[in-house]
Amino acid sequence: MFTIKNYTKDALKNDILSGLVVAVALVPEAIAFSFIVGINPIIGLYTAFILGLVTAILGGKPGMISGATGSVAVVLVGLALEASAVLKESGLSGDALAIGVLQYIFLTAILAGAIQILFGVFRFGKFIRLVPLPAIYGFVNGLAIVIALAQLKFFHNQGWSMYIIVAITMLIMVYLPRYTKAVPAGLVAIVVLTILVYTTGIHTLLIGNLANLSEFKGQLPSFHIPNTIFSWEAIKMVAPYALIVALVGLIESLLTLAVLDEMSGSRGSGNKECIAQGVGNVTCGFFGAMPGCAMIGQSIINFTSGGLGRLSSAVASIGLMVLVASLTDLLNTIPVGVLVGIMFMVSIGTFEWSSFGHLKKMPIEDAFIMVAVTVITIFFDLAVAVIIGVIISALVFAWKHAKIYTHSKMLGKNAKLYELSGPLFFGSVQSFYDSFDIENDPNVVVIDFKNARVLDSSGVEAIEKLTQKYANLGKKLTLRHLSDDCKVVLNRAKANITHEENDPEYKVARDY
Repeated sequence: MFTIKNYTKDALKNDILSGLVVAVALVPEAIAFSFIVGINPIIGLYTAFILGLVTAILGGKPGMISGATGSVAVVLVGLALEASAVLKESGLSGDALAIGVLQYIFLTAILAGAIQILFGVFRFGKFIRLVPLPAIYGFVNGLAIVIALAQLKFFHNQGWSMYIIVAITMLIMVYLPRYTKAVPAGLVAIVVLTILVYTTGIHTLLIGNLANLSEFKGQLPSFHIPNTIFSWEAIKMVAPYALIVALVGLIESLLTLAVLDEMSGSRGSGNKECIAQGVGNVTCGFFGAMPGCAMIGQSIINFTSGGLGRLSSAVASIGLMVLVASLTDLLNTIPVGVLVGIMFMVSIGTFEWSSFGHLKKMPIEDAFIMVAVTVITIFFDLAVAVIIGVIISALVFAWKHAKIYTHSKMLGKNAKLYELSGPLFFGSVQSFYDSFDIENDPNVVVIDFKNARVLDSSGVEAIEKLTQKYANLGKKLTLRHLSDDCKVVLNRAKANITHEENDPEYKVARDY
């Protein structure tokens, strides 16, 4: 929460001005992401308002901007196609079909939001740290390519004017910031090319040709319960998409939070952000908006423009809604080519070009993870790609460390010492067993864990089995430098075990 009275004069001014800049910058992307899904642009604009306002108040990082995003929009494309096919079979077409598809999207927002709230309540936000850097590179690169590919459909049956408008837009966004950053380059491109097309009468695709926003002039989002929420069949169809939307949204939101943490030098709350995103998406579903998440580009714009407080995010969302409610006639005249050009620049800016340099220096397994996540993101799904990247990284880590080293020496004539080194877990259990010569060892055996760590229950079980084997042969086994956590589990075994003092304090991760 925030209160105005806690603001200094300069901070208040910076937050308001920065929020207004971001409000304008949100318009083209909100509309463009709606086009990706194939729905009315007002839906994306409502998302930027509702989700942006909720997360501004409840979010885990002041100044973060949330709204309709490309990563979530790409997931919704598949849902829209599947829902459309189902509704066509029931005889719907035209406006009725479009409204029916929206009911499925609203249900997805509600379910995805509920999942995100649970993630926050159970404090799962910290697990973003488990996503390895190569997987993040692959995720970002794949997302950039998907956003670019989604723009190609707007060139269908369009003449040379579309290509020229796209090219001019991209040139403005590249070169204008070199001279001034007082006004967003995307806004300048929109104003200049809209005036050019309007005054010259150039024939090109306009936003108004795709969806007339004038009918929403002066209209604010209203409460609405999706009729699909009472359909078990609809819930079953939507559930997989909702899970993916929830995961994609949290991944992008928590990555955005991490970026801003690094830039600001202060730490935000990942779990609080999960709950805020969830509440925001549930609200979107009940107020006629699509799901969304934090926006990396707009959040950085806000931060670098001086918007460091929650007021900046609130001003951005409210300013956007004021703009939409009062200037819809003007929005209808914006050429679609401008939005396509902006999205191409978003794609170029999103792509982690430095990853090519890292690729040459990475170990082969990290390079494989990055490429695999990128390919899976493009051809399958964003969340699945990141999850697979984490799994591959975990397997590679386990394989690299699946070896425990042993040095043995005799302690007199009737005793033998085994000094262990390395992690003892499910991957190194076999190596652990192979280190001992149980049959030929003397009657007294000492195993020293000073340079070893027991990481999971598989490691504890391996120790228990080994001690039992020595006990069956009537040999005395002493475990040295073993943690109390391991002892508690091993005491259940009726074996001849002696524990020595000076034990370490590490804990064992158990799965029982």
